[in-house]
Amino acid sequence: MNYPPNAPPPGGYGGPPGGPPPGGYGPPGGGYGAPPAGYGAPPPGMPGMGAPMGGAMMPHAPYGVDPISGMPFSDKSKMVAGLLQIFVGTFGVGRFYTGHTGIAIAQIAVSWLTCGVGAIWPLVDGIMMLMGKVTDSQGRPLRD
Repeated sequence: MNYPPNAPPPGGYGGPPGGPPPGGYGPPGGGYGAPPAGYGAPPPGMPGMGAPMGGAMMPHAPYGVDPISGMPFSDKSKMVAGLLQIFVGTFGVGRFYTGHTGIAIAQIAVSWLTCGVGAIWPLVDGIMMLMGKVTDSQGRPLRD
């Protein structure tokens, strides 16, 4: 028996056209019902959720607030930190600038003990700083 190429097989797919979908998806009238409890208005003061934005300065964040994480920006610049780390990273200057003294001393030791081969670490670290993937010693993202 040959059927037309785009016709459904005999018996069809599910119920009659215009009727409810098979399998009991939701109430007979359709719709999703009321949302679960707990979805009210966001609490005041959350960044991006009704908090002052667009030039209004927040006292705890003089350099602004990161729109993704909601953390206040650091007073350190990622451009300065990244360039210091790229050009004088064998001395850990970029990490001293951001307040990570332990990492800075480790970068000095690795760079000197490997006779310069370990200077790849500060170079990659400087690029990561410029990309904004490094925070300051207090965990705040570096500002632009």
